[in-house]
Amino acid sequence: MFKRFRRLRLHPASRAMVQETKLSCDDLIYPLFVREGEGIKTEVASMPGVFQMSLDVVLEECKGLEALGIKSIMLFGIPSTKDSIGSDALCEHGIMAKAVRAIKAACPSLFVITDLCFCEYTDHGHCGILDVKRESVDNDATLEILAQQALIHARAGVDMLAPSGMMDGTIAMLRDALDGAGFENLPLMSYSTKFASAYYGPFRDVAESAPSFGDRRSYQMDPANRREAVAESVEDELQGADVLMVKPALAYLDIIREVKNATSLPLCVYNVSGEYAMLKAAAKAGVIDYDRVMMETMLGFKRAGADMIITYHAKEVAALLRP
Repeated sequence: MFKRFRRLRLHPASRAMVQETKLSCDDLIYPLFVREGEGIKTEVASMPGVFQMSLDVVLEECKGLEALGIKSIMLFGIPSTKDSIGSDALCEHGIMAKAVRAIKAACPSLFVITDLCFCEYTDHGHCGILDVKRESVDNDATLEILAQQALIHARAGVDMLAPSGMMDGTIAMLRDALDGAGFENLPLMSYSTKFASAYYGPFRDVAESAPSFGDRRSYQMDPANRREAVAESVEDELQGADVLMVKPALAYLDIIREVKNATSLPLCVYNVSGEYAMLKAAAKAGVIDYDRVMMETMLGFKRAGADMIITYHAKEVAALLRP
C-alpha cells in the first residue's frame, strides 16, 4: 500500500484548495525612486522597467499602482545636491519630505514606507557620517542624524519608516526619538538582517549611491554568517521593531526561514535589484518562461516565511494575479 499524492493534483479546483502557500497583492511593496525636476522618467539600463522619476511622474505612477491593486510603496529619494552628511535628508523641504507630503495628498490610501538612510544623500555614498580614521561610518554620530531624518519623515506624514543603514542601536534610538515627539504609533520596519551583497549592483545605478571608496562590509553583514544573521533580527525585535527584514532574498531563503522561526514579528524580504536584473536578462535571452519563473520565485519567498515582499516585479505580479 502506498499514498497516492496525485489524487489531489488531478483537478485545478482540488489543487487550489490544498495549495499551502498563497500570494496576493497585499503581500507586495513596490520601490519608487523620486528625484528633483519635472517630467523626468529615465529608465535604468541595468534594470529594464525601473525608472528614476520626478515627483509629478511619481504621482501618476502611484495612481496606476492603486489601479493594479498594489497598496504599498517603498520610497527612495535622489537629491539634486549631495554633501558629507546628507543635508537634503535633514531638511523639511528635501526631496523625500516633499514626496511624502505630495503622495499622501494625492493618494491618501496608499501606504507609504520610506527608506531611512544616507547613502543616496552623501557625496561619499556611505550610509552615514564618516569616521575618517577607520575609513568607515561613525555608528553613534550617524544615529543622531538618523533620528533627525526620521522625525522629518514622520512630520511629512509617512506611514512606516524603514531604516536600512545597519547601524547598531538604530531601532532603540529611533523608537525613543519618535515616541518622545508624539509619533509612538508610527511603525518601524527594520532592515534587520542586511548582507554586504553583490546582488545590490544595479540598485546603485538607480539610486546613484555607489560608495566613492571602499565598500560597506564594515557595517553590513557577512554573507557567510547564519547565526549572526538571526541574532541581528532578534536584537532589533528586542529594541522595538515592528517588522523585520532579510535582504537580499533569493540566495538567503535559509536565513528567511530561520529568522521567521526565531522571532514573532512580521517578516519582509527585499527581492533586490540584482535578482530582478538576472530574471530580466534570462527572459531577454529566451532561456526561461519569465512569468512562471517570476511567480515561482515569489512563492519561494512566501514559503520560506516572508509575510511581505519588496520587489521591482510587483506590477507584473499584480497583473498576473488579477482574475
